[in-house]
Amino acid sequence: METCLDRTRLTGVLLPLLFNTYPVYYMTFKKLVTFFQEDIWKIKEGDVSLPVLMGIDIIRTVVLAIRSFVDTRITRAAAALSFSTMMAIVPMVAVVFGIARGFGISKHIESWFSDLLSSQPQVADTIIGFVNSYLVNAKSGVILGFGFVVMLYTVIMLISNVENTFNDIWKVENSRGLLSTIIDYVAFFFLLPIVITLTSGVSIFVTTMSGHLGEFVAPVVRVLIAVSPYIIMSVIFTLVYMLMPNTKVYFSSTVGPGIFAGIAMQLLQLLYIHSQVWVTSYNAIYGSFAALPLFMLWLQFSWIICLFGVHLCYTRQNMERLLPVPYNERVGEKNKKVLSAFLLAHICKSFAKGQGPYTALQLKMETGVPTHIIAELLANLQEAKLVINVAGGDKDSVPAFMPSEDIANITVGEMVDRLDNTGVWPMTDNELEVIIGEKAQWCKAFTIRQNYIDQLRTLKVTDLEIS
Repeated sequence: METCLDRTRLTGVLLPLLFNTYPVYYMTFKKLVTFFQEDIWKIKEGDVSLPVLMGIDIIRTVVLAIRSFVDTRITRAAAALSFSTMMAIVPMVAVVFGIARGFGISKHIESWFSDLLSSQPQVADTIIGFVNSYLVNAKSGVILGFGFVVMLYTVIMLISNVENTFNDIWKVENSRGLLSTIIDYVAFFFLLPIVITLTSGVSIFVTTMSGHLGEFVAPVVRVLIAVSPYIIMSVIFTLVYMLMPNTKVYFSSTVGPGIFAGIAMQLLQLLYIHSQVWVTSYNAIYGSFAALPLFMLWLQFSWIICLFGVHLCYTRQNMERLLPVPYNERVGEKNKKVLSAFLLAHICKSFAKGQGPYTALQLKMETGVPTHIIAELLANLQEAKLVINVAGGDKDSVPAFMPSEDIANITVGEMVDRLDNTGVWPMTDNELEVIIGEKAQWCKAFTIRQNYIDQLRTLKVTDLEIS
């Protein structure tokens, strides 16, 4: 039996040990937080080995993507897409089943779809019943006219909502043209079911053939069959991430996020399958009605995974511009004006020579100014209506900039004056005088500034030497 003395000795040993080790864990945690907040952004090429630098770049991408994901409250978009998916799932699956019947593998596709929703068998059976009824009625001519239009509208709205959400994450303002929208949406509507059908057919064929192979080859085939869902989902996500946004998305920026999303989706499926105890208790409370909210929950998490992958793609492609302070040291206002004039001189002189507009990458290559600074300065010049973006609405077009007006009118003084008056509440000097008052010293300060601007107006941007 434990005595009071034993408890006293135990307390005397544990309490000092606890209080002595607590500062160690606290300091370790504090260093870890400091590393992710500050130190990780200071590491540059040459400070560490290449493998370590690649690992740090991955960590940076994930941290920035998480910040962007939280700031944009993307879970609301995931909820809206979940509802759109519920509305469009029957016609989409009907197209898959219809194509599968054309290939003679409809039973295998139904089995594949049931396995896909094995954690929600009631939902799978209900959807398959709706789809079969839909196909029978469509074949007999019952679903025509308005009914077909409504079904097609739900699918188009789903694809449109997905595209708009992707464009919001990529900060794309230009939408696809009408012809491009029709072609892309129709292609997506028909090609995706064909891809699903063909990949499922290949998987079925390989599974059947594995039983006729030798004992040494069969295990390899079974491993390939086991990992094939991960590969197929990763490829699908990679293609969607690259093709869906209405902007130029590089393949290198989508591979990693595509693999992440494909694996995460399969793990989510496994989690649902192996959570039967929780699902059973949920069914005991809600009965047959439990299938709908559980399926909506699965859709919600699926879209969250998908949209987080979009954030990873955007962050990866725009890493240099998104890196926070102190890695991107702030540029002083004076240097901003100097660099703005430097970039504007390149743009105006190129236009004068008939060489066409400048892209941010071309400016970086010629000036050596970091990309994130060029992007910020070009945005300011565009807001001040000194340059315009002449990139077309095509998703493959790259933003390119040219002067917004006659280069003879663009002087250093005009640039400084416009940049100083750009903002959410731009005021003229007269409006500012009304607020401050017409006191002698203020009038003197305004006169000095105006003389300074007038002197700079005598210097054209095209007269600045840039080489």
